[in-house]
Amino acid sequence: MTNDPSLALSAQDCLIAVMVAVSASDGDIGTTELIKIQAAVNLLPIFADFDVDRIKTVSQIVFDLFEQEDGLDALFGLIKGALPDRLNETAYALACDVAAADGTLEETELRLLEEIRYELEIDRLHAAAIERGARARHLT
Repeated sequence: MTNDPSLALSAQDCLIAVMVAVSASDGDIGTTELIKIQAAVNLLPIFADFDVDRIKTVSQIVFDLFEQEDGLDALFGLIKGALPDRLNETAYALACDVAAADGTLEETELRLLEEIRYELEIDRLHAAAIERGARARHLT
């Protein structure tokens, strides 16, 4: 599995993986969350040269890992190995946007966001600002 070059994650793949993981964390990948992921890929400069066909591959990696007992740890291992530190806050911001997209935060989403903060070493103050921004963008 690790010898397959399509499974080596790029920085953009890691961002996609984080968004998909948050979306899938509550067991229901909602349409609003999928639209939020697609909008991020279409609009953000970090995805300018991203092959959108990779979304399916990266999503499948996340789903496969979620089926394994230590899959979340494995996912964070992949992400931390391929995501440059300078994009940690970007990953967290995208995760918060996906979590907030449907207007509700499930307990599983909140726990995963907490784990992402810990694994990516997001400072509490920075995390609070990112969360507040996501909340503000998704108010109805």
